[in-house]
Parts: sequence; C-alpha cells; structure tokens
Amino acid sequence: MMANFELLFPTPVMFSELGRDFTKKELAFVDKHSKEGMTNRNVGNVTSNNNYILEEPEFANLKALLLKSVEEYVQTVYKPREKVRPYITQSWLNYTKKGEYHHKHEHPNSFVSGCLYINTDATKDKITFHRSGYKQIQVPTDTYDVYNSDSWWFNVKTGGIVLFPSSLTHHVEDVIAEETRISLAFNTFLKGPIGCNKSLTELLND
Repeated sequence: MMANFELLFPTPVMFSELGRDFTKKELAFVDKHSKEGMTNRNVGNVTSNNNYILEEPEFANLKALLLKSVEEYVQTVYKPREKVRPYITQSWLNYTKKGEYHHKHEHPNSFVSGCLYINTDATKDKITFHRSGYKQIQVPTDTYDVYNSDSWWFNVKTGGIVLFPSSLTHHVEDVIAEETRISLAFNTFLKGPIGCNKSLTELLND
C-alpha cells in the first residue's frame, strides 16, 4: 500500500499578473524617481525616497489593482468571519542594478506584503523565500523539494505580482541581468474587528 503525504499548515504565496501593460505615464514616473536625489541607499540596492509611492496620483490605478489582489489573498487564505478590509500602508520602488541584491529580510508591522515587477528579465530574475524556525535534525540530501528545503525560489516577470505573509523571510540574489530590475513593494494591514472578544484577542481597528 502506498503511503500518503499531506502538506500541513502550508505558507501561502500568491502569484498573479497585472493584466495590462504599464502606461507611458507610469513608466515616466518610475524613471523620474530613479534619478539622483530621489533614491535612498539600501543594503544592496536603492529604494525611492518616497515610501508612500502608491498614494501618488500617477499610481492610482495600480493601487486599486494591487489592493484587489490583496483582498483576493485575504478572502482565499483567511476566509474572515467578520468584515475586515485590507489596506496598503507603505509602498516604495526598488532599483537593483547588475551585481546588486536585496538583503535577506522580513516586513515587520505588516500583515501581507507584496511586489509588483515593473522591469525584470523573466529568465534570470527571481525571488527566494526561506523557511524559518529551529531545525532539530539536519539530514543532508541531493534531492530538494518542498518537504526538505530551507529555501525555495521562483522566477519573476514584468507585470507579475507576488503576495506573501509579511513574516516570511526572503531575499534577491545578485542580479545578473543587464537591465536594472525594478519592483514596487508594499505592506498592508487590516481594518475592522480582528481577534475575538471572549478569548481576549480583540483588536478594533477602524
């Protein structure tokens, strides 16, 4: 008899697409914020000084589309009983040139985080996620899969959207593509009743 394996408590990472090309106005706005004096040096790359970039009128349509994706994530993964509404908190642009990288990190003070990819090489650019927590026994292997891996990567492409729990550790390896990798990253939180009054976990965030 064949043994049956089930994945218990998986980490939900959602991939979707913008569904349209970026407009000339949006791309011009992205280019404008890449100029000297408009960026801040991060650990391995640069980010826009404006870290509420989705509040700008040039990105109003993008914000609406990204928020719709976040709402789909919340409804699919959490299936909330109460009426809770996700909203985008901070948002910023990342510019990563050849040889640069995104350091290994998480997103504190956020519920779900996401990235919209504005310029990538789909054959070379990727995002890597890491398993967290103490590993009691480490058994070497030459055949990695979702059961035994400490990290897992996915290719990303222009117009792609990825959403994941903000606590999930991730990084971007040294960029090897010739063109600058550009992404729009954002954090979210929830409005509405969270937790339960009787279990003393209630948070009213309207």
